[in-house]
Amino acid sequence: MMKKPLALALVLAMVFSLCACGGDTPASTPAASSEAPKTSTEAPASEAQTTVAPASEYKVAMITDYGDITDQSFNQTTYEACKAFCEANNIEFTYYKPAADSTADRVGMVEKAVDDGFNVIVMPGYAFGGTIVECAPEYKDVKFVALDVAAGDLLEAGVAAKGEQYDYNPDNWKLEDYVYMDNVYCAVYQEELCGYMAGYAAVKLGYTKLGFLGGMAVPAVVRYGYGFVQGADAAAKETGAAVSMKYVYGGQFFGDPDIKAAMDTWYAGGTEVVFACGGGIYTSAVDAAKSVNGKVIGVDVDQAGVIKNYAGVDGMTVTSAMKGLYPTTYNALDDIINNNKWADYAGKIATLGLISGTDPEANYVQIPMGEGTQWTDKFTTDDYKALVADMFGGKITVSNDISKEPTVSIAVDYQGQIK
Repeated sequence: MMKKPLALALVLAMVFSLCACGGDTPASTPAASSEAPKTSTEAPASEAQTTVAPASEYKVAMITDYGDITDQSFNQTTYEACKAFCEANNIEFTYYKPAADSTADRVGMVEKAVDDGFNVIVMPGYAFGGTIVECAPEYKDVKFVALDVAAGDLLEAGVAAKGEQYDYNPDNWKLEDYVYMDNVYCAVYQEELCGYMAGYAAVKLGYTKLGFLGGMAVPAVVRYGYGFVQGADAAAKETGAAVSMKYVYGGQFFGDPDIKAAMDTWYAGGTEVVFACGGGIYTSAVDAAKSVNGKVIGVDVDQAGVIKNYAGVDGMTVTSAMKGLYPTTYNALDDIINNNKWADYAGKIATLGLISGTDPEANYVQIPMGEGTQWTDKFTTDDYKALVADMFGGKITVSNDISKEPTVSIAVDYQGQIK
């Protein structure tokens, strides 16, 4: 039952999620439930605009991260999923935008939402770790749903709140000693898997000079990148192609002239396609690619349409490494509100990835099956299905160890961070 919400996510969620930080704490994945209807991408006129349903005992609020609900990123995708669910189920819904990028401002918006009577609060992005640490024990009757907030994010904030020094090794800490989780559900993703798919597809499609442009080197971005390296390496071994890759982090989640200049140098030096992985940082890769007829790979959802609109050029996007932000949000709200399954979610940090070896579109990590991937005779949809089957069945394994660079045979030029 996950397939249709996930497919709708690819149509409705207008792309470019901030590659938010996530840890590697596995947990069971709650079952998805009802199908999501289509929803408009039109933003409300103000933060006070709501979808009203006074008959329900639940009221849903979303707190934006440092972006807005029109950011074609985590915020917009999450907002659209919340709005669609609440409209379909006659649930009151609104969103709140913090005045600044700080835990204090995010906490302030949670406090306002609770004061306004909202009792299910959805939060997208790793920066909400500190917000959960402060708010969860304060508002025990509120249910918190967080996307891409992992054990490491929570532990770091919890340890800091107690004035202790966190050593970034979650094995040395007990989450329950620092974070109240009884009313919290977090979902993180196996980005290394869809990163692998994208790297594999690029090389199978004939690209041999690749680039990876990450945003900030947070765990989710690094997993994307290291998966991309491994996938390109696997395809190079199969095809016998001499593949090389340049690899860098921008140090931020938005593009600017300095990052574009670095991408100009890459494309001028022969780079054919760049995996732009980090929110608005894609603009610098697209601006550089446009001048030389270069290509890009999208992230988080199928972003081919938005890249086309931004660049004014068709066919620039080779594929996208996607994760199911929209269905995660929609299905969690459905189970919590309609199916009385909060007990299946509370206290869990679920790691979402492959759930089917035969139906790629049912998975929480994938590449586009439609026109969002530039299929050729060298790499067909059947080839992709076979790849997914091998990954699901364990024939292909992908490391999610971000403590060290992957061991591969292709030439990878790790260039550190631009700024």
